[in-house]
Amino acid sequence: MPSPASPERPVRAHVVTPDGRRLSHLTYGPAGGRPLLALHGHLGEGFEFMALAAALAADGWRTVAPDQRGHGDSDRAQCYDRQGYVDDLRFLLGELGLDRGPLPVIGHSLGAVNAYHLAAAHPGTVSALVDIDGPAELPVVDPAPLSFLLDLPYTAPSRDRLLAACGSLAPLLEAGMRPCEGGWRLACHPRDMVDSDTRILGDHWPVWLGSDCPALLLHGTRSTVLPTLQAREMATRRRRTTLVELEADHWVHQRCPDETASAIRDFLAATAGGA
Repeated sequence: MPSPASPERPVRAHVVTPDGRRLSHLTYGPAGGRPLLALHGHLGEGFEFMALAAALAADGWRTVAPDQRGHGDSDRAQCYDRQGYVDDLRFLLGELGLDRGPLPVIGHSLGAVNAYHLAAAHPGTVSALVDIDGPAELPVVDPAPLSFLLDLPYTAPSRDRLLAACGSLAPLLEAGMRPCEGGWRLACHPRDMVDSDTRILGDHWPVWLGSDCPALLLHGTRSTVLPTLQAREMATRRRRTTLVELEADHWVHQRCPDETASAIRDFLAATAGGA
């Protein structure tokens, strides 16, 4: 029987989707705590929320952080469109018994877009929304911004050889490298990430504006993904949305962990019955 989850010792488990894929997830915080969902961005995984989960646990929150399809320890999928991501989240919440009432959802980048799509499509699921530098619109370009990943191998006989093959991208990817049959692999398959990246491009404004739960938009003023003017427009146009700007790049929660945690704790205390 697994030990109770704690911020220092998260518990990993998985569910199996109707089409036979494994969805892995980490749980942080007190076993009886109030649940919230945390969704990583492209090339990320649930583990990146450990520091934030530790801060939220002090207020009694239990963070469930899945490795979204094709990321981390979750299996690859045939398609990486919005419906597929949202269906996975709905299934996971149902399997964990977290679909009986709304809960706060935190998302970074890809995870933020998936979070506000979930909130718009299933308004009874999301009680409060935290968008960490997730845009409402991404320019449609060809090739997609993550196409540079196609030059990388997915696997190598050893970790050192995989690191060497990644070249200048090694610092970005090495934390997610893990053993696999025959050697080591990246946390995500490059082709999957390009597919996912291609499908997220475009106009999401109607969906961003399509829910009315309270929202916190955390924006990095040096972000190359979400322009500051767009972030301010997102907060202005969507009712019940608070904008917090931090001196950071796109990875706001990792560059400014204390400020991020403080803003989210205050937001949850005001909107979701936090301490």
